[in-house]
Amino acid sequence: MNTQSAAAPVARTTVTEAAEVIAAARIRIDALDQRVIELVRQRMAVSAEVQAARIGSGGNRVALNREMEILARYREALGPQGTEVAMQLLELCRGRA
Repeated sequence: MNTQSAAAPVARTTVTEAAEVIAAARIRIDALDQRVIELVRQRMAVSAEVQAARIGSGGNRVALNREMEILARYREALGPQGTEVAMQLLELCRGRA
């Protein structure tokens, strides 16, 4: 009877190879983070436009029903922690007023 595992062997990498993979991945992560930051800034600007129009027409600065839709979208896409991400994003985009 064969007692060896049927699973494929795990590929071994050297410390140097691992360091190269990590360094390259971190460069990609940094670039992605920069894109996320720029997108958040753009979202903040668009949210400010919406808030100004809403307040200018006599409405509230925040539309809670809209925020609930956004929270649900992030939760569906990212799981329970998506709600936390969305909450932080909404807070950033509400402005300082």
